[in-house]
Amino acid sequence: MIDRARALALLHARIRACTKCVDAGYLDRAQPIVAGSIRDRIAIIGQAPGEVELTTGKPFSGRAGAELRRWLAEAGIDEDHLPYRTAITKCFPGKSPTGSGDRRPSPPEIALCAPWLENELALLKPRVILLVGGLAIERFWGKVSLESAVGTARVQDGVTYVPLPHPSGASRWLNDPAHRVLLHKGLGHLRRAARALDSPSRGRTMQIRR
Repeated sequence: MIDRARALALLHARIRACTKCVDAGYLDRAQPIVAGSIRDRIAIIGQAPGEVELTTGKPFSGRAGAELRRWLAEAGIDEDHLPYRTAITKCFPGKSPTGSGDRRPSPPEIALCAPWLENELALLKPRVILLVGGLAIERFWGKVSLESAVGTARVQDGVTYVPLPHPSGASRWLNDPAHRVLLHKGLGHLRRAARALDSPSRGRTMQIRR
Protein backbone atom coordinates (compact mmCIF):
# COMPACT_ATOMS: atom_id res chain seq x y z
CA MET A 1 0.00 0.00 0.00
CA ILE A 2 2.84 2.40 0.89
CA ASP A 3 4.58 1.80 -2.44
CA ARG A 4 1.30 2.26 -4.35
CA ALA A 5 0.51 5.41 -2.37
CA ARG A 6 3.94 6.81 -3.18
CA ALA A 7 3.52 5.86 -6.82
CA LEU A 8 0.15 7.62 -6.99
CA ALA A 9 1.59 10.75 -5.35
CA LEU A 10 4.38 10.78 -7.93
CA LEU A 11 1.85 10.29 -10.72
CA HIS A 12 -0.23 13.21 -9.43
CA ALA A 13 2.90 15.38 -9.41
CA ARG A 14 3.62 14.42 -13.03
CA ILE A 15 0.02 15.09 -14.05
CA ARG A 16 0.04 18.52 -12.39
CA ALA A 17 3.27 19.40 -14.20
CA CYS A 18 1.92 18.36 -17.61
CA THR A 19 1.89 20.98 -20.39
CA LYS A 20 1.30 18.70 -23.40
CA CYS A 21 -1.87 20.44 -24.61
CA VAL A 22 -0.28 23.89 -24.24
CA ASP A 23 2.82 22.74 -26.10
CA ALA A 24 0.59 21.38 -28.88
CA GLY A 25 -1.31 24.66 -29.11
CA TYR A 26 -4.68 23.40 -27.87
CA LEU A 27 -4.70 25.39 -24.61
CA ASP A 28 -3.31 28.72 -23.50
CA ARG A 29 -2.86 27.61 -19.92
CA ALA A 30 -2.12 24.29 -18.24
CA GLN A 31 -3.47 23.58 -14.78
CA PRO A 32 -4.16 19.85 -14.50
CA ILE A 33 -6.46 18.95 -11.61
CA VAL A 34 -6.94 15.61 -9.89
CA ALA A 35 -7.66 14.48 -6.32
CA GLY A 36 -7.91 11.28 -4.36
CA SER A 37 -6.16 8.62 -2.32
CA ILE A 38 -4.83 5.17 -3.11
CA ARG A 39 -7.33 3.93 -0.51
CA ASP A 40 -10.30 5.01 -2.65
CA ARG A 41 -12.26 2.11 -4.09
CA ILE A 42 -14.71 4.32 -5.98
CA ALA A 43 -13.54 6.63 -8.76
CA ILE A 44 -15.44 9.43 -10.49
CA ILE A 45 -14.46 10.23 -14.07
CA GLY A 46 -15.83 13.43 -15.56
CA GLN A 47 -15.21 15.34 -18.77
CA ALA A 48 -12.77 18.05 -17.63
CA PRO A 49 -12.38 20.57 -14.79
CA GLY A 50 -14.51 23.71 -14.90
CA GLU A 51 -13.54 27.34 -14.45
CA VAL A 52 -14.14 27.31 -10.68
CA GLU A 53 -11.66 24.46 -10.31
CA LEU A 54 -8.89 26.78 -11.54
CA THR A 55 -9.31 28.69 -8.27
CA THR A 56 -9.90 25.80 -5.88
CA GLY A 57 -7.51 23.31 -7.45
CA LYS A 58 -10.00 20.53 -6.65
CA PRO A 59 -12.18 18.54 -9.07
CA PHE A 60 -15.96 19.02 -8.95
CA SER A 61 -15.81 22.05 -6.67
CA GLY A 62 -18.14 24.36 -8.63
CA ARG A 63 -21.92 24.32 -8.88
CA ALA A 64 -21.88 21.10 -10.89
CA GLY A 65 -19.73 19.54 -8.18
CA ALA A 66 -22.19 20.62 -5.49
CA GLU A 67 -24.99 18.92 -7.42
CA LEU A 68 -22.87 15.80 -7.87
CA ARG A 69 -22.23 15.67 -4.12
CA ARG A 70 -25.99 15.81 -3.56
CA TRP A 71 -26.32 12.83 -5.85
CA LEU A 72 -23.57 11.00 -3.97
CA ALA A 73 -25.35 11.73 -0.69
CA GLU A 74 -28.51 10.14 -2.12
CA ALA A 75 -26.39 7.06 -2.84
CA GLY A 76 -25.08 7.04 0.75
CA ILE A 77 -21.66 8.64 0.09
CA ASP A 78 -21.08 11.67 2.30
CA GLU A 79 -18.60 14.58 2.17
CA ASP A 80 -16.13 12.75 4.40
CA HIS A 81 -15.93 9.82 1.99
CA LEU A 82 -15.74 11.49 -1.41
CA PRO A 83 -14.38 9.13 -4.08
CA TYR A 84 -11.29 9.55 -6.19
CA ARG A 85 -11.96 12.39 -8.65
CA THR A 86 -10.45 12.72 -12.10
CA ALA A 87 -11.49 13.38 -15.69
CA ILE A 88 -10.94 12.43 -19.31
CA THR A 89 -8.83 15.58 -19.68
CA LYS A 90 -7.25 17.26 -16.70
CA CYS A 91 -7.28 20.97 -17.65
CA PHE A 92 -10.10 23.48 -18.03
CA PRO A 93 -10.80 23.51 -21.80
CA GLY A 94 -12.38 26.97 -21.83
CA LYS A 95 -15.93 28.04 -22.51
CA SER A 96 -17.93 26.66 -25.40
CA PRO A 97 -17.97 28.88 -28.51
CA THR A 98 -21.78 28.71 -28.33
CA GLY A 99 -21.69 30.36 -24.90
CA SER A 100 -23.45 27.41 -23.26
CA GLY A 101 -21.27 25.55 -20.78
CA ASP A 102 -17.65 24.52 -21.25
CA ARG A 103 -15.98 23.45 -24.46
CA ARG A 104 -15.86 19.71 -25.11
CA PRO A 105 -12.20 18.63 -25.32
CA SER A 106 -11.11 17.70 -28.84
CA PRO A 107 -10.02 14.15 -29.80
CA PRO A 108 -6.33 15.19 -29.93
CA GLU A 109 -6.57 16.64 -26.40
CA ILE A 110 -8.27 13.47 -25.20
CA ALA A 111 -5.53 11.37 -26.79
CA LEU A 112 -2.76 13.43 -25.18
CA CYS A 113 -4.35 13.07 -21.74
CA ALA A 114 -5.38 9.40 -22.05
CA PRO A 115 -2.15 7.91 -20.64
CA TRP A 116 -2.61 9.82 -17.39
CA LEU A 117 -6.07 8.34 -16.84
CA GLU A 118 -4.87 4.88 -17.79
CA ASN A 119 -2.02 5.12 -15.28
CA GLU A 120 -4.35 6.41 -12.57
CA LEU A 121 -6.76 3.51 -12.95
CA ALA A 122 -3.94 0.96 -13.18
CA LEU A 123 -2.59 2.14 -9.81
CA LEU A 124 -5.89 2.79 -8.07
CA LYS A 125 -7.67 -0.39 -9.19
CA PRO A 126 -11.13 1.00 -8.28
CA ARG A 127 -14.01 -1.41 -7.75
CA VAL A 128 -16.67 1.11 -8.78
CA ILE A 129 -16.32 3.76 -11.49
CA LEU A 130 -18.83 6.57 -11.98
CA LEU A 131 -18.90 7.83 -15.55
CA VAL A 132 -20.16 11.39 -15.30
CA GLY A 133 -21.33 12.90 -18.58
CA GLY A 134 -21.34 11.86 -22.21
CA LEU A 135 -17.59 12.00 -22.81
CA ALA A 136 -16.73 9.65 -19.94
CA ILE A 137 -19.60 7.32 -20.87
CA GLU A 138 -18.39 7.22 -24.48
CA ARG A 139 -14.84 6.36 -23.39
CA PHE A 140 -15.77 3.40 -21.18
CA TRP A 141 -19.29 2.39 -22.26
CA GLY A 142 -19.39 3.19 -25.95
CA LYS A 143 -21.09 5.84 -28.06
CA VAL A 144 -24.67 5.54 -26.85
CA SER A 145 -27.48 7.88 -25.87
CA LEU A 146 -27.77 8.99 -22.26
CA GLU A 147 -31.25 7.46 -22.20
CA SER A 148 -29.85 4.00 -22.92
CA ALA A 149 -26.96 4.23 -20.43
CA VAL A 150 -28.15 6.21 -17.39
CA GLY A 151 -30.16 4.04 -15.02
CA THR A 152 -28.10 0.93 -15.74
CA ALA A 153 -24.86 -0.53 -14.41
CA ARG A 154 -22.28 -2.75 -16.04
CA VAL A 155 -19.96 -5.17 -14.24
CA GLN A 156 -16.81 -6.07 -16.13
CA ASP A 157 -13.67 -7.70 -14.76
CA GLY A 158 -14.83 -7.10 -11.20
CA VAL A 159 -15.45 -3.38 -11.75
CA THR A 160 -18.94 -1.87 -11.62
CA TYR A 161 -19.45 1.00 -14.07
CA VAL A 162 -22.30 3.40 -13.30
CA PRO A 163 -23.07 6.07 -15.94
CA LEU A 164 -24.59 9.35 -14.79
CA PRO A 165 -25.56 12.53 -16.66
CA HIS A 166 -23.42 15.60 -16.25
CA PRO A 167 -24.65 17.67 -13.25
CA SER A 168 -23.94 20.98 -14.98
CA GLY A 169 -26.71 23.55 -14.95
CA ALA A 170 -25.99 24.10 -18.64
CA SER A 171 -27.44 20.66 -19.38
CA ARG A 172 -31.18 20.47 -19.97
CA TRP A 173 -31.29 16.68 -20.03
CA LEU A 174 -32.61 16.39 -16.48
CA ASN A 175 -35.50 18.76 -17.19
CA ASP A 176 -37.38 15.70 -18.48
CA PRO A 177 -39.07 13.87 -15.55
CA ALA A 178 -38.35 10.53 -17.22
CA HIS A 179 -34.66 11.35 -17.22
CA ARG A 180 -34.81 12.19 -13.51
CA VAL A 181 -36.21 8.71 -12.94
CA LEU A 182 -33.22 7.24 -14.80
CA LEU A 183 -30.84 9.31 -12.67
CA HIS A 184 -32.34 8.04 -9.42
CA LYS A 185 -32.25 4.49 -10.76
CA GLY A 186 -28.56 4.94 -11.54
CA LEU A 187 -27.92 6.27 -8.04
CA GLY A 188 -29.62 3.15 -6.71
CA HIS A 189 -27.09 1.05 -8.61
CA LEU A 190 -24.31 3.15 -7.09
CA ARG A 191 -25.71 2.73 -3.59
CA ARG A 192 -25.82 -1.05 -3.95
CA ALA A 193 -22.36 -1.22 -5.50
CA ALA A 194 -20.89 0.91 -2.71
CA ARG A 195 -22.49 -1.29 -0.05
CA ALA A 196 -21.16 -4.42 -1.72
CA LEU A 197 -17.54 -3.31 -1.73
CA ASP A 198 -16.67 -5.51 1.24
CA SER A 199 -18.38 -8.57 -0.23
CA PRO A 200 -16.40 -11.36 -1.94
CA SER A 201 -14.93 -10.31 -5.28
CA ARG A 202 -17.04 -10.85 -8.34
CA GLY A 203 -16.14 -12.93 -11.37
CA ARG A 204 -14.71 -11.64 -14.60
CA THR A 205 -18.01 -11.71 -16.46
CA MET A 206 -19.83 -8.77 -18.02
CA GLN A 207 -23.38 -8.00 -16.95
CA ILE A 208 -25.80 -5.21 -17.74
CA ARG A 209 -28.19 -4.31 -14.96
CA ARG A 210 -31.33 -2.26 -15.50
